[in-house]
Parts: sequence; structure tokens; C-alpha cells
Amino acid sequence: MKTKLKLSIGIGLLFVMIVLLTALGIFYINKLSTDSKNILVANYNTIDYSRNMEIALNNGIEHKNNLQLFLSSIQKQQKNVTEMGEKELTDTLSNHFQQLISNPEDSILLKQTRNDISNIMLLNMQAIQRKSNIANLTAQKSVFWITLSGTICFLVAFVMFVNLPGSIANPIRELTDSIKQIAAQNYSQRVHFSGHDEFAELASSFNTMAEKLEEYQLSNLDKLMIAKKRIETLIDNLKDPIIGLDDAKRVIFMNNTALQITGLKDEAVMGKFIQDIAVKNDLIRNLIQEMFVESVSQMVKKQPIKIYADGKESYFEKEIIPIRIVPTGETKEKLIGNVILLQNITPYKELDFAKTNFIATISHELKTPLSSIQLSASLLNNKQLGSVNQEQADLIESIQEDTTRLLKITGELLKLSQLESGTIELAIIECSPYDIVQYAIEVNQKLATQKNIQLNLQLPQNLPLVLADKERTSWVLSNLVSNAIRYSYENSAIEISVQQINHKVQFYVQDFGVGIAPQYLHKIFDRYFRVPGNRSEGTGLGLSICKEFMEAQGSTIHVGSDFGSGSTFSFELPVSDNTNIENSL
Repeated sequence: MKTKLKLSIGIGLLFVMIVLLTALGIFYINKLSTDSKNILVANYNTIDYSRNMEIALNNGIEHKNNLQLFLSSIQKQQKNVTEMGEKELTDTLSNHFQQLISNPEDSILLKQTRNDISNIMLLNMQAIQRKSNIANLTAQKSVFWITLSGTICFLVAFVMFVNLPGSIANPIRELTDSIKQIAAQNYSQRVHFSGHDEFAELASSFNTMAEKLEEYQLSNLDKLMIAKKRIETLIDNLKDPIIGLDDAKRVIFMNNTALQITGLKDEAVMGKFIQDIAVKNDLIRNLIQEMFVESVSQMVKKQPIKIYADGKESYFEKEIIPIRIVPTGETKEKLIGNVILLQNITPYKELDFAKTNFIATISHELKTPLSSIQLSASLLNNKQLGSVNQEQADLIESIQEDTTRLLKITGELLKLSQLESGTIELAIIECSPYDIVQYAIEVNQKLATQKNIQLNLQLPQNLPLVLADKERTSWVLSNLVSNAIRYSYENSAIEISVQQINHKVQFYVQDFGVGIAPQYLHKIFDRYFRVPGNRSEGTGLGLSICKEFMEAQGSTIHVGSDFGSGSTFSFELPVSDNTNIENSL
């Protein structure tokens, strides 16, 4: 018999017995409740009315209250006739009572009335006894049938409790033990179940699987060795250094290129802990540092590693690749090792150096003739040297604007080349926030006036001195104000504010222009990036240079924007330990 059928029959039978037991209980409880209600509602009320009439007779019906009590009780009794003969007795009582009212001194009528009341009470007491016997019989039947049903349910449940768990658990236990043997690579293990249920089918499938695994174990070992040799040969012939570690950080392979640049021998590293090798090898120590100190890998910006290789200084980018797998039969991912990969980027680095030198040279060479052209245009516009007509004046103004724009571009390119080459040096000094803001206002006031934009300042009194490179920080704030003017509408305003928060001084520049779409916010500081569809002039270098200038000082620039309503740029500088300055703009 199938296990599913066994469970269905056993649980189904138990369910039917429970339903039957419940139905019997409800039926007999309702029947007992009905019998009790019949006694309480009909017979008990009649006895109560009769008792009230006896009290009225005993107290004397000549009194108004007693007469009223008797009349009220006999009227209720006339509406509560439930037994055979009770109506005739009630009518007789009513007739005798009417005669008694007319002749209250007649003792014979009084005695007859009392007898009538006693007969009614006797009739109802007999009815109560009869109905009580019926209720007792119902209770006995209910106890019998409920006990019988409960006993059958208990027997069925007991049989299932004794047999069913074992019939399911024992095959599962045997199958689990066999699976553990298979997991331990004992592929000769077999399972034997008799019968034709699901466990027998499962045992047959399991035995088939074990036979195939045993066959694969014998036939594929040489293939696995060939594949291992193939992978080792491939790794050894790669030109990028590769180091493989197991989960305990022991070296399991190191290709020839890695051995060459580290100056190590294969037999000296295989199977050794990488941290033990790092004690005597500076390069290995540098490569594995972030594997043991998480804070270093999170805080330090990754830089190319300079290594002497191929007869020259070479640059490599390091990548530590964790190897994680989900073992067969498990659900949780497990780390089984790491691979340290060094990618040789020397050719790209050389091209980058060449590009930086080219940009620096071109920017420097263009700056002098452009300044000369700007000066010549200014002299042409000087009326002391002669007057020019309107068309000539327009041409001179166009030349001045173009040279100014070209000078700004060459200046940004020159700053970019200095940043890339690392030749720029910061001069961190104590300086006033008011001086930094004043420089940005003076540089951009003319441009703001041309667009009729109001520069609103919010500067508290007695701001402290800050530690910063005054020249470059002033350039950063000026560039942020210039961008705000460029992307603001005419006849609008720009808010420039400074405030002290704990040991930092925050600078804010807020405009109410077009804003920045959310999908471009994370790219706004990328080099040469310009928001698509924007017609404003610019190289896309300004914000990138601003970001690098501030990061070089240990700060950064934050941006927030509500697209269509404007943007806010901010940066912070550390407060100097000296006393507060007391001047303001």
C-alpha cells in the first residue's frame, strides 16, 4: 500500500470519527437542553403561580393586595396550561375562586380552592418527575454513545501513533544514513526496502544513483587530473601575476609571473600561510594588507601599485577576488578561498602620463598668446588710441569674450594636469571664511549683474578661522557661484551662506534654476560630463577639479537638487584652534 494512501485512510478515518463524536455531543446536549427548558419554562412556572395563590389565600383575600396577587397568578396560570387535565383543574379553580370572592366566609369553598391549587401543583410535580426521567435517559444515551465514539477514536489514534511514525521515520532514517555514506564517497552503499510504496521506489532510484557515482568515481579520476594540469598550465602562462589562496589563506598556487615579481621560489611558498610569507616580503605584505585590515580597504583610495618588472618600473592594479560556492546539498554560501590578481596597466599609465604632459604643455603654451590677444583687444577698445565704429566694437567685444573663455579652459586644463601629475602642492593655512566668500563675490559680481541676479549672503558674525588652502578653496567657491549664475534664470537670486556646525564651517551655494535630473546627480563630478540638452558653455571640468581640490584637503563637495527648482552645493572646512575672528562682509 502506498504511503499516501495509508496516511489518507488513517487520517480520514480519524477525521470521520471526530466529526461523528462532535455531532453526537451537539445532538445530545441540545436534547438535554430542550428537556430542561420544558421543565423550567412550563411546570416550574405553574408551581410558582400555585405557591403565590396559596400565599394569597393564607394571608386573606379580603385584603386588596392579596386579592390582586391571586388574580394575577391565576391569569398567568390560565396562559401556562401544558399538561393533560391541567385546563380542567385550572377552570375549576377559577370557578371556586369566583364563588369564594362572593362568600369569603365559606370554609367549604376555601377548602375546595386549596384542593384545586394542590391538584394543579401535584399534576405539575408528576410532570416534572416524568420529564426528569426522560432527561436522565437522554443523558445516559449521550454518555454511552459519546463514550463509544471516543473509545473508537482513541483506538484509531493509538494504532496510528504506534504504526504510522515508524512506517515513515524508519525508512527515512535508513535512507539518511545511506546518503551520509554517499557524501563520504562510499559509493558501494545500497538501500533495500520491501513493498511497493514510495520508499521502495525511492530506494530503487537511490541505488541507481549510487551505482552511477561509483562508476564515475572509477572512470573520471584521470580526466580530473588532466583538467587540473590544463588549468595549472594556463595559470602559469598568464602574463598577469596571480596568487591563489585557500580558505585558511594558505598558498595553493602562484604563477611564474607572480614568483618573478615577488622574487620567491615555488617550493618556498606552496602550502605556506600567506601572512608568514608577508613577514619577509614587502610586496606580499602590501598585496594582502586589506585582507586582514578591513578599515584600510574601506578608507584608503585604491592606487596602482608600482613594481619593478620587465626591466622597468611597472604599474599594476590589484584585485582580490573571493571565491564563494554553495556546497552540494547545502543552502548557505561558503568562502573557499581568494585569488589575488594583478593586472599590468603600465602601457595605459604611460599613455596617461603622455596625455597629462601634452595637456600641460599645450595649456601653458596657449596661455601666453591668449593673454596677449586679450590685452591687444583691450587696447583696441581704448578710445585714447582712436575711435572705432559699432561693428568694430562688436568684433573687439567678441574677441575679448572668446579669449576669456579660452583662458578659463586652459586654466582648468592646467589645473587638471597638475592634479594628475601630482605636482600641485597645497598650502594649508589659517584663513577667514569671509575672505573666501568675498573673493567669490568679487569675481562673479559682473556676471551676476549682466543677468540681473541678486547674490544674497547669509553670514553670521564672529565666524572662526578655518584651515584650508585659501587660494584653491576660494577658486572652488567662486566656481560654484559661477555655475549657479550660469544655470539660474534672469532676475532671480542665489543664496550664499556660511554656518558653523560643531568643529566644522559649512559653505552653501543655492540657486533656483533648472536643477539637475536625478539620473545625472551621481555623474555631476565626473570629468568632461555635461548634463545632456544643456546649452550653457563649459568644459565639464570645473566641478571635477573642485571635488579633487576639496578631497586633497580632506573634505568633499555635496550636491542636492530638486529638478526644476534649483540645486544646492556645499562643502565643509575644519575650524582652527585659534580664537574667532570678528569681522564680516
